[in-house]
Amino acid sequence: MRDDFAAFILSHGRPDRVVTYNTLMKHGYTGKIYIVIDDEDETGDRYREIYGDQVLSFSKVEASNLFDEGDNFQDRRAVVYARNAIWQIAASVGCDYFIELDDDYSNFYYRIDENGFYGNWWARCDWLFSACCDYLEKTPFATVALSQGGDHIGGGEGIKSNRTLRKAMNAFVCKTDRPFPFMGRINEDTTSYVTLQRQGLPFITVVAAQVNQGSTQANPGGLTDIYKAMGTYVKSFYSVMFCPSAVKVGLLKDGGTKGGTKTEGHARLHHAINWNAVAPKIIRETHRKSKRS
Repeated sequence: MRDDFAAFILSHGRPDRVVTYNTLMKHGYTGKIYIVIDDEDETGDRYREIYGDQVLSFSKVEASNLFDEGDNFQDRRAVVYARNAIWQIAASVGCDYFIELDDDYSNFYYRIDENGFYGNWWARCDWLFSACCDYLEKTPFATVALSQGGDHIGGGEGIKSNRTLRKAMNAFVCKTDRPFPFMGRINEDTTSYVTLQRQGLPFITVVAAQVNQGSTQANPGGLTDIYKAMGTYVKSFYSVMFCPSAVKVGLLKDGGTKGGTKTEGHARLHHAINWNAVAPKIIRETHRKSKRS
């Protein structure tokens, strides 16, 4: 792996369950790895006992001054503090590029090959991360994100499977000298890519590569506690507060079939984004169709 790159695993309260660390090893990653924790983590000593100098700590109070939390609560059990502190951390260890990861990833996959065929192939992280760095170098994107399992519902015929997406969640490849803020105590990834893209800062998810993650609220510690305390309505409403012209709270339906008949399935409260109000579709004037007389 290139020397100017590092993988940062953001973790809190589960030093014995940093699944992503072993997953990186399994996928052939040979670069630098750091576990990023905060100074309010009571299990910090255990992290250092296991990972030694690979553990980096930051001040949550100081990080809170770097962004708008969007409320006047005092509950800091959220990943947004680490996301905003990461730029200074990356600079302190001499990284020009980095990938920001949660601690519960089990696999990295390629989903589309060089011929455009849709499938599922094991990914070597050195190659995958290097390709994302090269892409960042040649484009103005704020970050290159990897897709999630939900982006591949329906397989090759799914509505998201064969195109790039303007969102960016969970696994972020970033350039240290190209920082951007994450906003809101929770749902910070959605709030940021919606709000900042309306200001002209582009985000992208490459659907051809996927990270496999644990289920939200299924793994004790981390963000699970604050999600359970606040609920999905409050979580989604942070994005509405920051970008009310493009986001609302709606029902996300899982759907399904029973006996060959389509069913309504399970529905839950979730943010709903009007992408026409987020990412303007602007093309060069040279491509505009001329008027016909």
